[in-house]
Amino acid sequence: MTLDITPFDSKYSKDFYNLNIEWLEAFFEVEPFDREVLSNPDKYIIDKGGSVFFAKIDNTIVGTYALMPLPKQDAFELTKMAVSPEHRGLKIGQQLLDHCITYAKTEQFNRLLLYSSRKLENAIYLYRKFGFVEIEVEDNCPYKRCDIKMEYFLNKL
Repeated sequence: MTLDITPFDSKYSKDFYNLNIEWLEAFFEVEPFDREVLSNPDKYIIDKGGSVFFAKIDNTIVGTYALMPLPKQDAFELTKMAVSPEHRGLKIGQQLLDHCITYAKTEQFNRLLLYSSRKLENAIYLYRKFGFVEIEVEDNCPYKRCDIKMEYFLNKL
């Protein structure tokens, strides 16, 4: 099994939507803002200077993640990370996270932020394993499901 990680192509927009909606429905409630962003990755992510990547196995999209710029925080948000249910447990999330950090270092980002939920114990464990540290969640957090915020400082190349 060879995993390829490829940048955004609009032909994968439906996969981006489906992977994330499935994940959100399995663990949380889908918020209206989620549907809006997931339905329009060009408008909400790409056109704002962000990136979306896809994990592919034999031309099948099995995972995804996005990086959205947060200029007021001098950071990029790691968001919309999801792996298809039938491919979970194959370390695809680890490969996506490794790709994310490598890409962010190459692009000379200052830091990465993410919002999550303590309910997602495996994800929180993975973020910590890669060096993300917990910081305070702001009062006006954009996600109702969020009860943990983490950051990762990147070394300039």
